[in-house]
Amino acid sequence: MNAMLPPDMLEATRLTREGRLTEASALLQRLFHNQGVPDAASGTPHGTAAPSAGRRPRILDVDPETGKTTDPGPASPARAARGFAARLRPTNGPAGPTLPQMPEALRGFLGQLNSGGGLQPGPGGLGMRAPAQAPDPLPDGAQFVTGSFSSDAGTRGHKLYIPSTYRGEPVPLLVMLHGCTQSPDDFAAGTRMNTLSEEHACLVVYPGQPSSANAQKCWNWFSPGDQQRDQGEPSLIAGITRQIMRDHAVDPRRVYVAGLSAGGAAAAIMGVTYPDLYAAVGVHSGLACGAARDIPSAFAAMRQGSAAPYQSAEGGRRVVPTIVFHADQDGTVSPRNGDQVIAQARAAAAIGLQARTERGQVPGGHAYSRTLHTDASGQPMLEQWVIHGGGHAWSGGSPAGSYTDPRGPDASREMLRFFLDHPHPATA
Repeated sequence: MNAMLPPDMLEATRLTREGRLTEASALLQRLFHNQGVPDAASGTPHGTAAPSAGRRPRILDVDPETGKTTDPGPASPARAARGFAARLRPTNGPAGPTLPQMPEALRGFLGQLNSGGGLQPGPGGLGMRAPAQAPDPLPDGAQFVTGSFSSDAGTRGHKLYIPSTYRGEPVPLLVMLHGCTQSPDDFAAGTRMNTLSEEHACLVVYPGQPSSANAQKCWNWFSPGDQQRDQGEPSLIAGITRQIMRDHAVDPRRVYVAGLSAGGAAAAIMGVTYPDLYAAVGVHSGLACGAARDIPSAFAAMRQGSAAPYQSAEGGRRVVPTIVFHADQDGTVSPRNGDQVIAQARAAAAIGLQARTERGQVPGGHAYSRTLHTDASGQPMLEQWVIHGGGHAWSGGSPAGSYTDPRGPDASREMLRFFLDHPHPATA
């Protein structure tokens, strides 16, 4: 068995047995970047071909920043090793050899990396940062209820927040799509969107991606079957949205969708595929619709942006108002993707939009640039925030959730403000 492994893999195994985990990580980084993961039977590097039909890709954006890393330098060996390890999860898919094909010591090392386990070879460790405080308690009269939606495409659970200020009159609905490894409860705690919904009397629903659909609970934004209207995950997210609209008093002109990372990419897809349903879209640290069509192009898009973002063939498609947040030191999803989300939305404009940029500074926090793209009447249709020095994390989020950067600006408040300024122009 060992004879089929490349020399760097064998050396990483030896270093792992000796407890020299940082050095093992560096070797895995070199193996990942220089030669891919050889197939034990053929010697062909994995990740060079599209997934086989009927097989689900497993994971892509596995190591979002905590918001405390501002180093613009290259990714650390530990982070690269985690990404490498994620491609070696036990799976029947095309993401690389299964863990049982490896020596026991290396298999255990990679398994811990995959699970976000307790390896601590250096400052900050390798795992996801645990929430630092408990989520805010529910106000009297508020509810955070569990539900599910099923169709021919499958079943997805969700959590629905009903604020104490809801009185049964038609209110806005916000659909929030979590990132990889997150859950509806975690995402709600980190974004504090439930607290804001109390101020504005709006419903918030958090669809949940199960590990049965993706090993790390990522929305499969890179799969062609999950990028089209009335198919795959878009149909499930739209189904959840419509179910909430049927069961509760929702203003159909004020239905919005937003997400983080893989969830941000899924939100961009929903804006393109369901412009009749969603009045506006929020994309935080995500990618444009169609930025990838398979696993290799997904990794490429995450590193440097898409080579050819999707453009709708439909004539006269409305500009879906879109607000984008992306940090310029994001080491997981290149900030170029934020530019491409804006370009994709802007391409629908029959007449060019005018852009102006403002700059600001959060007291004690991040500096930022905010670019407004306005129509002929001066109405902002697109809004792009670039957080200077931030990483792959929800800007202004709470430490009660994962992948948040409390140093702002407050993406949740700004997104909700933008949404409520943009009711759907065509929905009766």
